[in-house]
Amino acid sequence: MNQGKYIFSQLTDFLPKRIFDGMVAKYNGDKHIRHFSCWNQLLSMIFGQLTGRDSLRDLMVSIEPHKPKYYHLGFGKGTSISNFANSNEKRDCRIFEEYAFYLIDLARKSSIVDQDFQLNIDGSIYAFDSTTIDLCLSIFWWAKFRTTKGGIKLHTLYDVKTSIPSFIHISTAASHDVNALDLLYYEPGGYYILDRGYVDYEQLFIIHQSSAYFVVRAKNNLQSRRMYSNKVNKDNGILLDQIGKLTGFYVSKDYPEKLRRIKFYDEETDNDLEFLSNSFDITAEEVAQLYKYRWKVELFFKWIKQHLKVKSFWGTTLKCSKNPGLLGNNSLLPGCISS
Repeated sequence: MNQGKYIFSQLTDFLPKRIFDGMVAKYNGDKHIRHFSCWNQLLSMIFGQLTGRDSLRDLMVSIEPHKPKYYHLGFGKGTSISNFANSNEKRDCRIFEEYAFYLIDLARKSSIVDQDFQLNIDGSIYAFDSTTIDLCLSIFWWAKFRTTKGGIKLHTLYDVKTSIPSFIHISTAASHDVNALDLLYYEPGGYYILDRGYVDYEQLFIIHQSSAYFVVRAKNNLQSRRMYSNKVNKDNGILLDQIGKLTGFYVSKDYPEKLRRIKFYDEETDNDLEFLSNSFDITAEEVAQLYKYRWKVELFFKWIKQHLKVKSFWGTTLKCSKNPGLLGNNSLLPGCISS
């Protein structure tokens, strides 16, 4: 007879419980709780995710046969489906959110640089983008997107060097992408790669004032004045490398400093791409290559939708759906992010 720990217990042993207990105490998560603590709730959700449960009822049915093993699996004395649903709805989701971000930071510190990253650039490099996940509007009334359609946006700040998401925010699908920039903390010396949907010169100037750098795809209606040009090597696809300032009345007030404008010919798509950046130390080829690495976050979204199969939530309220781990059928829960 096996006298060792169960495999599930061996996996959850990697989770720092003392850190989680501190976050529970911070938000009074276990106040007036007798049996089903936040830790029991977290482990139950992780078990449901790892076993591919589609709903809370499905989860309760799957763990019921293991009742004699509840203590060793970390489920406490167990709970009913109604108590589980109430816990998901009423407990502060910031407990699980902050724990997820702690595990993400822990994973990033223990990771090595991805072999696909070949640029010799100091500082962290991030790609920021969002993807839309469709929801049923009649059930998720708070996720209003269009007249008859609901959905959420998954805003992700993706660490290009380690291939680990460093920040994830869920909003309604009707929210504009650029609004999510207000939630970011910009690391001094870090690079932020953005698509042209995030062209907001006031926000870009905040990045500049934070001693960080950005590379963003320019819009077609760009109005700028060239001050001087750098030499370019057209054999590498660089068509121009100019230093100048914005000339529009409002945009020049939003971003009064110099900007770098680079035009690049992409042979793969047969298109001319135009970038803006506040970094003057790296080469134009490196700027173009940095923007190519933005596709890593697109591949991350593709991987989520193809492999994790995000189909439904375990709860229907806004608070419950914002809680990391409450997405149905293998979504982004803390244990999955840190693995």
